[in-house]
Amino acid sequence: MIHVVLVEPEIPPNTGNVARLCLAIGARLHLVGPLGFSLEEKTLKRAGMDYWDECDVRVWISWEQLIESVGEGERFWYFTTKATKGMWEAEFRDGDYLVFGRESRGLPESLLNANKEWCLRIPMRREARSLNLATSVGIGVFETLRQIGWKG
Repeated sequence: MIHVVLVEPEIPPNTGNVARLCLAIGARLHLVGPLGFSLEEKTLKRAGMDYWDECDVRVWISWEQLIESVGEGERFWYFTTKATKGMWEAEFRDGDYLVFGRESRGLPESLLNANKEWCLRIPMRREARSLNLATSVGIGVFETLRQIGWKG
């Protein structure tokens, strides 16, 4: 199972779309707070359609709480525009955690600095500062699925 982690997401429809994607592929979605919205928000559920209640979603108060719950040896990949290593260079495995930051600022610098060798960049032209969060998650997830041989 792939794990998708959204750290402090801000925009409900993005999170709803990611939840829908996670349901479609059998991934677990981890939401790390503080969240920029309520889980009862209509736009969150609208984007997730009527699937929200079927999604495997875990909500964590903080990054530290998530890390404390994870077993020894789990691998975390941090997606950021600040990485020098492209995602095509990563060798993903089933069980990996794909970590994405909030829409306005990405992942905290402290997290990136502590995990430089695990930071990945989605290739794109320099004219684009970044991609939409749900789009980025989709790109990362489907490259991971391709590498692990998932057939759907």
